[in-house]
Amino acid sequence: MDKNLSGLPVVIVGAGLAGLAVALNLADRVPVVVLAKRRLDEAATAWAQGGIVGVLGSDDSVESHVRDTQDAGAGLVDEHTARFVAEHSAAAIEWLVARGVPFSPDPTGPLGLHLTREGGHAVRRIAHAADATGKAIHDALLDLARAHPNISLREHWMAVDVITTRHLRSEPGAQDAPRCHGVYALDMDARRVETLPAAAVVMATGGVGKVYRYTSNPDTATGDGIAMAWRAGCRVANMEFIQFHPTCLYHPQERSFLITEALRGEGAILKLPNVQGDDARFMPLHDPRAELAPRDIVARAIDFEMKKHGVDHVWLDATHLGEAFLKEHFPTVHARCLQLGIDIARQPIPVVPAAHYTCGGIVTDLDGRTDLPGLFAVGETTYTGLHGANRLASNSLLECVVLGRTCADRILAQGELPSPALPAWDESQVEDADEQVVIAHNWDELRLLMWNYVGIVRTTRRLERALHRIHLLRGEIDDYYANFRVTRDLLELRNLVACAELIVRSALIRHESRGLHYSRDFPATLPVSFPTVLTRPAHSAEHRSTSSPLR
Repeated sequence: MDKNLSGLPVVIVGAGLAGLAVALNLADRVPVVVLAKRRLDEAATAWAQGGIVGVLGSDDSVESHVRDTQDAGAGLVDEHTARFVAEHSAAAIEWLVARGVPFSPDPTGPLGLHLTREGGHAVRRIAHAADATGKAIHDALLDLARAHPNISLREHWMAVDVITTRHLRSEPGAQDAPRCHGVYALDMDARRVETLPAAAVVMATGGVGKVYRYTSNPDTATGDGIAMAWRAGCRVANMEFIQFHPTCLYHPQERSFLITEALRGEGAILKLPNVQGDDARFMPLHDPRAELAPRDIVARAIDFEMKKHGVDHVWLDATHLGEAFLKEHFPTVHARCLQLGIDIARQPIPVVPAAHYTCGGIVTDLDGRTDLPGLFAVGETTYTGLHGANRLASNSLLECVVLGRTCADRILAQGELPSPALPAWDESQVEDADEQVVIAHNWDELRLLMWNYVGIVRTTRRLERALHRIHLLRGEIDDYYANFRVTRDLLELRNLVACAELIVRSALIRHESRGLHYSRDFPATLPVSFPTVLTRPAHSAEHRSTSSPLR
C-alpha cells in the first residue's frame, strides 16, 4: 500500500476499458474499488467492434496518425494531445497483448498482428480481434481484475455524486481547500446510499448516447461522470460534438446493433434503396473519399439522402466481398444479422445513423486531472483535445489505454492527502410509487426531443425550443430528487437532463458548422475556431436545489 495515499482506496466509477486500465495500473500498489451500475460485462467497451489504433507498420508513422486525427477533428484537435497518444500507441498494443488480448493474427504483420483500415485512416493501422475487439479486450482485462487481490469489483453500485468540501460545511475552514474526498454511491441490491471515502475518484463512465432515441450505445451510457463532475464544479467542453455512427442496423428487433466501420474499410458500399445500377451508390457525390470519409461526413450524407428520397434507411452492400471473407473477418455482424433474417453475403444491410460517441466531456489534462483536486477522469467521459470536432475511428480505445496509464501514475504520485470524516447520506426520504411512471415518461420525452431538435442537422430555433423543454423537465426531476429516495432510473434521468442541457448550450454558442455540429443557420466553417468550454458558477443554485445539504 502506498503510504502517500493515506490508506484509502481509489474509487473508479465505471468498469469499461478506461476504468480497468486505471485499476490494473494502480492495483499492485494501492487498493482499488471499481463500481459498475449494471453487470460488469455491460460496459460500452464490449460493444466496440472495429479495433484499436497502433502505429506499428513500416508504412506508418506518428506524423501520419496525428495528421489523420487532425483531419477528422476538423481543426479542433489539440496537436500535443494527438502526438502524445500516437507516440504511445505501440506501447498500448503491446500492453494489451501482454495481458492476453487475442488480437487477430497475421504472421507477416507487425507484432504478428493483422491490421485493418477504417474511414479517415491513411493506412492499415487498426489492431482487431475479428469484429469483436472491444469484447476481447474487455474480457481479458476483466479476468485480470477479478483475479487481482487488491481490486474490489462491485456490481449494481451507482455513484450518486462526488463528495466535495461543500459537503463539509460544519467543519471550520473546509471551504478553503476544495477537493474531492470520495463519492456517495447507491448499492442497488441493499437499496441504500453508502459513503465511500477515497484517496482519489476516477470517472470512467463513458458517454451520453442514451440521451438520444437512436443510439449504438448500451443502457449504461447516461452521462453520469460528466454530470457529476459538472455538479462538482468542473468545466466541460465540446459537448455539441456528438458523433453519429453512420451505420447502425435498422431493424425493429434491434435498435442498438452497430455495423462496424471496418466493413466499409474492406469495401462495403452504401446505396439507396429502390434505385438500380450505379445511381444507387451516393457517397462519391458527397466526398471524394466516398465510404472511407470521416464519420461526420458519411452520417450527414446518409441523413441528407434519406430526407431527399423519403426513405427510412439506406443499404450497406457487402455481398461482393464473399461469404467466406465475411464469416472470417466479420463473424459477429454476419451471425447477428443472420439471426434477424439478413444474410449479409447475399443481401444488403439496412442501416441508419445513430448517436455513437461523445467527443466532449470533462476537461482534463493528459494525466486525467480535472479542475477539482482528487477527481480524475479517463475515456469517453472526458475532453482531452484528442477528438476535436469529430473522433477518428478506433482512437477511443487507444485513449483509454494510454491515458489510463498516465492517470494511474499521477494518482500514485500524489502527496499526503486529507481524510476528514465524511457525513452520511440523508436516508429520510420516502419512496414514491408513481416515480417510475414519471421517470419513464420524462425519459421518453427527453430522448425524442433531443433526436428531433438536437440531431445531425440543427437550427437555432430548434435548439432554443429544446432548451426550454429541458428546463421544464429538470424542474420536475429536481423535485423528485429532493423529496424521494433515489433509484438508478431517477439518477440516470437526472444525469441525462444535465448532459442534454450542456449539449444544447454548447451548440447554441457555436455559430458555425464544423465536424459533428452542423447548423442550417450557420452553414459556413469559420477560419479560426476554439473549443466550447462551459464553466460552472462557484455557488450554483443546483447545489441548493435539494432538501438536504448532503443531497
